[in-house]
Amino acid sequence: MSIIVQHADTFIILACAFGFFMAWGVGANDVANAMGTSVGSRAITIKQAIIIAVIFEFLGAWLAGGEVTETIRKGIINPSLLEDDPQLLVYGMLASLLAAATWLLIASMRGWPVSTTHSIVGAIVGFAMAGLGLEAVGWAKVGQIAASWVVSPLMSGTIAFMLFKTIQYLIFESRNPVSSAKRYVPMYIFLVGFIAAMVTLNKGLKYVGFDLGFGESALYAILFGFLVMGLGGFLERRVSSEKRHDDVFGFGGVERVFGVLMLFTACAMAFAHGSNDVANAVGPLAAVISVVYSEGVIDPTALVPWWVLVLGGGGIVVGLVTYGHKVIATVGTGITELTPSRGFAATLAAATTVVLASGTGLPISTTHTLVGAVLGVGLARGMAALNMRVIGTIVMSWLITLPAGATLAILFFFMFKGMFG
Repeated sequence: MSIIVQHADTFIILACAFGFFMAWGVGANDVANAMGTSVGSRAITIKQAIIIAVIFEFLGAWLAGGEVTETIRKGIINPSLLEDDPQLLVYGMLASLLAAATWLLIASMRGWPVSTTHSIVGAIVGFAMAGLGLEAVGWAKVGQIAASWVVSPLMSGTIAFMLFKTIQYLIFESRNPVSSAKRYVPMYIFLVGFIAAMVTLNKGLKYVGFDLGFGESALYAILFGFLVMGLGGFLERRVSSEKRHDDVFGFGGVERVFGVLMLFTACAMAFAHGSNDVANAVGPLAAVISVVYSEGVIDPTALVPWWVLVLGGGGIVVGLVTYGHKVIATVGTGITELTPSRGFAATLAAATTVVLASGTGLPISTTHTLVGAVLGVGLARGMAALNMRVIGTIVMSWLITLPAGATLAILFFFMFKGMFG
């Protein structure tokens, strides 16, 4: 305990620096996944994507990030095993942040869309096994998280597959695709507004003193969905439906309608991603702050300071602005060819999956969710529409991420233990 008191300021400064570095990695890698479909389908430009992400990622991280942050911080390590040596938790969380952030930097430089959740969970498990023993790891929670890595891409891929099939059937295979699009697109706009409102009301606003039950939230979300649908209908009427000379099949007007719709899905996905994945950066940071402020007392019920979520949201934004373009290129154009309608199906499916998981406090991998949704859209067009070489590279980077995070965390843990111990 004397070590924590003696080096309290140093621990806080290091935790904030490493937490911001980790949030930067989330922005450079994972936010690029969230916005990749929008940019890859040419529905929005990279500049527009950054503006949307700056606003909605930050709001999601600040307003709705608390619940998932607690799951990451409390569920993986058994706190009772650290009561006699609380400084080990500080070393381990610092090592986990630095290890996961270092791996995300390497992956982002190479354009690999890896999982930030894989990175931080692998790092925490690695430090716990090396420094505390196997019994320190909450294996039930790790198993639950591992199961979600399989479930989330399957769920998002299935939703994306069905969504795009309905778009094909209702719109592209109709006699007049443009008029069919204007008839059915408001229904999809309503779904986007409903999902965005549900995560805001159910998770976000209770952290600023506005707490509603699920039924009340659903009612308000339905009303918000109709409001967004009306706004979308107004913007939709401004989209030109004239057939261009180079539009052989007459789908150009339809895609322009979905281009308007992609603005809504991009905002929903950015908010959902910010609320879920800020936990990967600020969870270990909040653990360090809690232990240092209490002078060594490990309190699993300690609240997350509001400025920690602001720090995480700011780091995410900086990461996207400075280094997000490489992974955007991989996800947006490398896996399969995207159009606004395909990108919409993938993004709405991923947003739905992330919002559902975020509402339950389960820290899923947004990377797996997004890539699964893009694969689902590609499969709806047949195997030939997928770039198997890029998919193989992505899968390999996923397999490397867990052991890489664990190995780096073990090295950094012993480094901090030697420096301060």
